[in-house]
Amino acid sequence: MTQLREAVDALAAIAERAGLTGQQARQEALVFAAAIAEAAPRAAVDWVAAQTPAGSAPTDLGAANAAFFDAASRGRKFRGAPTTLLSDLVASGSPLAPDYARALTEVASAACSLGEPTLRVAGNASVAAAAQLQAAQVHPARLPDGLGAPGSGLGQAGSGMPPAASPSWPTPSLTPFPWLTGAPTGPGSTIDPADPSRSGGSGPGNAGQPGQPDALTQTAGAAPAEPPATPPAPPKSLEELLAELDAMIGLERVKREVHQQVAMLKIEAKRKDAGLKSPDITRHLVFVGNPGTGKTTVARMVGGIYQALGLLPKGQLVEVDRSELVAGYLGQTAIKTAEVCQKAYGGVLFVDEAYALSGDQYGHEAVNTLVKEMEDHRDDLVVIVAGYPDPMVVFIAQNPGLASRFKTVIEFEDYTDDELVQILHKLAASADYTVTPEAQEYFRTVLADTPRTEAFGNGRYARNTLEEAIGRQAWRLRDTEDLTADQLRELTVADFTPHSPTPAPEAVTPEAVTPEPAAPEPAAPEPAAPEPAAPEPAAPEPAAPEPAVPEPAASEGEPPGATDDPSATSEEGPEPGTEPEPAAEPEPAAEPEPAPGPAGGTGPKE
Repeated sequence: MTQLREAVDALAAIAERAGLTGQQARQEALVFAAAIAEAAPRAAVDWVAAQTPAGSAPTDLGAANAAFFDAASRGRKFRGAPTTLLSDLVASGSPLAPDYARALTEVASAACSLGEPTLRVAGNASVAAAAQLQAAQVHPARLPDGLGAPGSGLGQAGSGMPPAASPSWPTPSLTPFPWLTGAPTGPGSTIDPADPSRSGGSGPGNAGQPGQPDALTQTAGAAPAEPPATPPAPPKSLEELLAELDAMIGLERVKREVHQQVAMLKIEAKRKDAGLKSPDITRHLVFVGNPGTGKTTVARMVGGIYQALGLLPKGQLVEVDRSELVAGYLGQTAIKTAEVCQKAYGGVLFVDEAYALSGDQYGHEAVNTLVKEMEDHRDDLVVIVAGYPDPMVVFIAQNPGLASRFKTVIEFEDYTDDELVQILHKLAASADYTVTPEAQEYFRTVLADTPRTEAFGNGRYARNTLEEAIGRQAWRLRDTEDLTADQLRELTVADFTPHSPTPAPEAVTPEAVTPEPAAPEPAAPEPAAPEPAAPEPAAPEPAAPEPAVPEPAASEGEPPGATDDPSATSEEGPEPGTEPEPAAEPEPAAEPEPAPGPAGGTGPKE
């Protein structure tokens, strides 16, 4: 919490020195941090607490989570692209743009301390920091050491991760702010904004000391301590911008459409110079395609191309969505939309997922305001709307003013597997990583098995895969000492495998397999063993002939075969050969009471 608060304060100070408002920089920094720490459990509580001077935890957890995830959704685009204020500083050639980019990397490092750190957060921070430095043309030999240095909470006791040996994370650990006089230089050093010796507060006896007031609090006669000024980058020429467009992977149809637009605008300018009439050609564009197909990147290039052609004075890109145009009450939406358009004057307003403005009165109010701004500032405002193909048809048709202003539709096709592999390598190289051939083939196999629905992220899918691989690499190397540069760069198959190979054997052990209740299952047939014993009651069946035994034959004075029992006579009469058998069994004849006959009679009397 404290680390994030300090990083945000430092970023606001840089913004004010660059002519921006500190409040805007604070909001951008908090959105940036939320997008990085979005995957960390309980990050919302720390994120809200960092905005309070005392660092107290929020009492309403529901409101804290809602605010945190709303900010994260608005800041996801900054995980792979420069923030809005940094883009403005770069476009205006501000010498403080590199300092602002470095301050953003400190915010990314501080975001790793929110909640319980995860590998995904470390990967997000690493890629986001590289994107900010690259936008400001800051090219260190390698990213500053470790987003997860001491103080960040990564790999430390109590953070939810096992303690790791130093170096614990092979991802950037950011350097202290060079623009703060007397700032500490050791890893994990912190800066107390309330300390006069650090924040520039004046006091007796501090004249000429390292804690002198900085540029924000200097008196008129004192010279502020400025960092070495970085010369602003000259605006790119039309040829350079078109070469960058042509160097993009895939997007052949998009390249052809943009080249056609450029040729048409060139000819229009020549006709004006020749005194000829020229048609009123609309410069607003509609980009349709699935997420991750490069729409935002091309929109930024279009702004630079229009600036190079002299059609726009600045050419900056302001990217928004519904949440940044629509307010909570009717009447406020028009004001909010107008303020957003004002930021885009002189450049390009890019409205992503513009179809979300369809279907309700709030979105209708925003669209009406947008149409009026396009008409009133037709010479210094270009609007590009983007979204899925079918919903964009509904969006354009809902307002006649939109249909008449958006005449050019550029379709962005999905990337092929080969193009996504190239994008993965390009993203990895920009962050100073290398993907091994085995890891590349594994990634290609995963792509072949992934369905290409509207939810497929295209280039964003490759970027997310790389971020996860960076996090797994950090976990794989956590206990390795004396790491070489090649080891820190290399991403192997294990880093792209969803399940880490290290904890897997611990989860499945022989003890975990043997306790399976498989032994009782063979015992289940034991109750079936008595079933063969069931025939035992049938054993008395051989005793059934007992009634047929010619008991009267044992009587004295009566001829063989004579009996008063008709049933016995009917059963045994046809088998005279059986008479010797009962004669051999004297025991039944010794019974005191002969068995009654079926008619109720008794045996023969003497």
